Amino acid sequence: MTDHPTPLSAAGTPLPKRWLATIVIIWAGQAVSMVTSYAAGYAAVWYVTETTNSALALAAMSVCAYLPMGIIAPFGGAFADKHNRKLIMIAADLGVGLVSLALGIIILFGQVTLGLLVVLVVARSAGQALHSPAMMASMPLLVPERHLLRINTLDQLLMSMASIGAPAFGILLYTAIGFHSVMFLDFFGALVAVAGLALAKIPTVRDKAAEGQHVVANLRDGWRAVAANRGLLMLLCGIMLGMIIFAPLSSIYPLMTYDYFNGDGYMAALAEAVFGIGMIAGSGILMVSGGGKKLARLIAIATLIVGAATTACGFLPPTAFPAFVALCGIMAVACAWYNGPMITLVQRNVPEEKMGRAMGLTTALISFASPIGIALGGALAETIGIAPFFVVDGLACLALGAVIYLPKSIRALDRETSKSIEGAKKTECD
Repeated sequence: MTDHPTPLSAAGTPLPKRWLATIVIIWAGQAVSMVTSYAAGYAAVWYVTETTNSALALAAMSVCAYLPMGIIAPFGGAFADKHNRKLIMIAADLGVGLVSLALGIIILFGQVTLGLLVVLVVARSAGQALHSPAMMASMPLLVPERHLLRINTLDQLLMSMASIGAPAFGILLYTAIGFHSVMFLDFFGALVAVAGLALAKIPTVRDKAAEGQHVVANLRDGWRAVAANRGLLMLLCGIMLGMIIFAPLSSIYPLMTYDYFNGDGYMAALAEAVFGIGMIAGSGILMVSGGGKKLARLIAIATLIVGAATTACGFLPPTAFPAFVALCGIMAVACAWYNGPMITLVQRNVPEEKMGRAMGLTTALISFASPIGIALGGALAETIGIAPFFVVDGLACLALGAVIYLPKSIRALDRETSKSIEGAKKTECD
């Protein structure tokens, strides 16, 4: 009689017996928290819009949402490699929830200020900077190799779904009950997320060599773990460049609708909704298909599709708003093919004990790319016009997509991925 080998996780450790139940418990709590967080965030933006009517104030809120994550995420990753990842995630979720609770009480007594809302945005960004590296570093320990990309895409799928319905939900509560009610709801969502994490058994892999190191040495080790694979480092740099190119479009979409297509708020909302639906569809495609074996090539294809759709938007006549909406949907489908494959490739090419730091650095790269792109792109769009900017931005995406898969070291990532998947399948079948 032949003994069946113990099923392995994507990290090569014994797979938890009830791994699927663990994933469901964790992500059910995270899903509730995402909805309440989006609702609270949109309510805060709407409050700033109503009370200040200032583009500068809204821009400052956006910067506060990105920069803390970029600065803190590498340190959050180092923390995740030295301490219990489950407790880090619980502390991050609970901390942000308590800030929302305190702010809700302050708002209830009529003491809300722009400064307090900035505190909320910064706290949420800092909490995410601690939470994300720990969460992404834990996933390879909880799921088999064949489902790793699906689980990484689940985060994006839930965020896309929340981004469609949660803003309307937040505004409904804001107008019907009051701003404080949305903050209290966010606190409730944080408690649900904490409960999901508390009920789940999440293994932790600590890097013993890092425990006695200074934090700077920790970060240097994390950088070396990523840079050890030249193809991975080049791909991450390419993705960061792609984020810089694409980020300005998020702030220019409304102007394209209003100024170029002479649209109104309903038309702008339609374009945003279709983009969200496209993101859901793209994430769903990855969830069902598993993304295939060549994830680096998939990222290159996604870049080409985004570039072609963006360029086409810039050539549309002012009467072709329906075509613009359709192109936004196509663009969104391809946009959904970035994060999941990128995270999965990092997870497959970095040792598990250094995964937190690798994910922290990855999160920081993405977080810094967006404000840089928005600043540069906004200045360029102001100079050359909205529609011409879509053409220039799209052509830049096309150029990046055409060259990003040319280096041999990047193509080697797909060959190594194919081997690891085949090996995992063989282990499961033996």
